Amino acid sequence: MNHDALMYACVFLALWSAIIAGVFSAFSEFIMSALTRTHPTSGIESMQQINITVLKTQFVAGVLLIPLLSIGLAVYAWDMLSGWTRIGIALAPLVFVLAVFLVTLLGNVPMNERLARMRPDSTDAHTYWRRYGIVWTRFNHVRVLGSVVTAVLYLYVAIRLVQGP
Repeated sequence: MNHDALMYACVFLALWSAIIAGVFSAFSEFIMSALTRTHPTSGIESMQQINITVLKTQFVAGVLLIPLLSIGLAVYAWDMLSGWTRIGIALAPLVFVLAVFLVTLLGNVPMNERLARMRPDSTDAHTYWRRYGIVWTRFNHVRVLGSVVTAVLYLYVAIRLVQGP
């Protein structure tokens, strides 16, 4: 892979990370806010359906594939780069894995699974829903930030590659 191909790969990963950040941001800014303002049964039912539907989307494929592609690209490009460009290509997958992938896997997904097992009209579900809305959204804010930082790091590396390795 030459520097041009590496630059295009970084632009691609930056755009993909930015799109993921946008989806997460939409959830944090208005979707969860709207769902938690509805009657708990309605909000729970809606979120349960969203969680079922999202599993069959390109969005989930992106969240799962970015870490693999990013780590592979960083390992491949490590010897080609130096200085801050090398640091940027190494930090991008690290940030994404920690702030997006692991937060999703260890934070949001377990909360979604617990919600999925609940009857939307139960008292336990209504009690959990209040906590879910707050904690799930906090985890989601971390994912937004992680996706944005990843996108910025990849754009930085791409710009440095255009300027010359």
